[in-house]
Parts: sequence; structure tokens; C-alpha cells
Amino acid sequence: MELTTVRIEKPEMTNFILGQSHFIKTVDDIHEALVTAVPGIKFGLAFCEASGKCLIRWTGTDDEMIELARENASSIGAGHSFILFLGDGAYPINVLNTVQQVPEVCNIFCATANPTEVILAETEQGRGILGVIDGAKPKGIEDEEDIAWRKNFLKQIGYKV
Repeated sequence: MELTTVRIEKPEMTNFILGQSHFIKTVDDIHEALVTAVPGIKFGLAFCEASGKCLIRWTGTDDEMIELARENASSIGAGHSFILFLGDGAYPINVLNTVQQVPEVCNIFCATANPTEVILAETEQGRGILGVIDGAKPKGIEDEEDIAWRKNFLKQIGYKV
């Protein structure tokens, strides 16, 4: 068995969701769930089929996000994994529950815009995702000033009143 990492390649502020699913119709069902939940959403989705033709299946509503999804799915190459890139104005907090409710979705590894590395194991059979490194490690523990900043920030972006 060989361990390796693959860095997610994307523009700095682009959000994505990396997960695991179990059926060829994953791309169709996630697509339908997203456009139903968020009309006008811009996204790209790619799914690594793990049997049959073993193709990277893809869909989406935005050419740039679709290309990011196909390229990153190809780099990851782990059976039954999917990667969903979200266009401007869409964030994981808006769609994560919707994606998790799709019957084929088994696991979510991360939902982030942070720099991310995917930790993979490869055997003669194929590749599997062991986990992710999402962003940087903590630099300390927040103090009262940091708490005030966090609460103010959440108000500024409309998540708290």
C-alpha cells in the first residue's frame, strides 16, 4: 500500500465539498437536489465511478466549476468519491444538508474554501480517501477580543443579529 496526498487545485476563495457516494446516479441526484434547493446556483460536480467503465461522471451549471471538478476528481482518482465546486454566492453552509440528504451520499470529508490536501491510500485494487488536511493548524486559543471580533464578523456577514 502506498500513501500519498493530492492538493485541491482551485482559486483561493472557491468553496467545495468532498465526499463519498455509492452509485452511478450520484451526479444526477446531487445536481437535482442543488438546483431545487438553490435556484440559479452555479456549481460543478464530478464523481469517480468505482465499477463498470470506471469513468469520471460529471455535471453542473457553470463551465469553470465543472472543469475544476473534473480536474480535481481526476487527480484524486478514488473510487466513489465526488467533488462539488460552488460558484460565487453559494457556500457549503447553504447546501451541505441538501447534499447529505441525497440517498447515495455516504460521507463528507470536508466542506471548505481553505487550502486542502486529500490523503490517499493506493493498492493494486485502486485508491481510497483516508482523510483531508483542511487549512492550517491552530495558532492559539481565542481571548475575549477574539470572541468579540468573531461575533461582530458574523453580524457583518448576516449570520447573527
